[in-house]
Amino acid sequence: MSGGKAIYPGSFDPITYGHLDILQRATEMFDKVVLTVAVNTQKKYVFEADERLKLIQACIENEPWAHKVEIDQFTGLLVDYCSQKGIYTLIRGVRQISDFEYEFRMALMNRRLNNKVDTVFLMPDEELTFVSATMVREVAYWGGELNHFVPKVVADELKKKYAKKDD
Repeated sequence: MSGGKAIYPGSFDPITYGHLDILQRATEMFDKVVLTVAVNTQKKYVFEADERLKLIQACIENEPWAHKVEIDQFTGLLVDYCSQKGIYTLIRGVRQISDFEYEFRMALMNRRLNNKVDTVFLMPDEELTFVSATMVREVAYWGGELNHFVPKVVADELKKKYAKKDD
């Protein structure tokens, strides 16, 4: 598979090396990848949407494949965003079987809502299969070492966020 466009949606709160690995792999498969930050008003995020967009930009700006990435955000149904963009291929990362089960159900739901939407599942490098944004937030909360999980710019911002927890 090569050419065309795809959407890589997620909350990216924060973006991890696993996300970046999936993004790089997607840019090898597609001419353009729209990484879109989901904004759910019912969810509590560590970083606001604009902060996540800036962190993502900072993480990819020096990558040779960055020119193939558009960074955006959306609210509402992902299939509606697909229709607005005219892009019907979704990229989803799966680290383990439990991810696949959830993502498979989501892919079927998206296809039911819009039969043009297809999902491509990509696995990160095996060394990153255990990394999740949830676990990164937990490590950051307790002041643990983050450099194996996220780029320095993200680690620094997480440290700033969680330094305020003691105030």
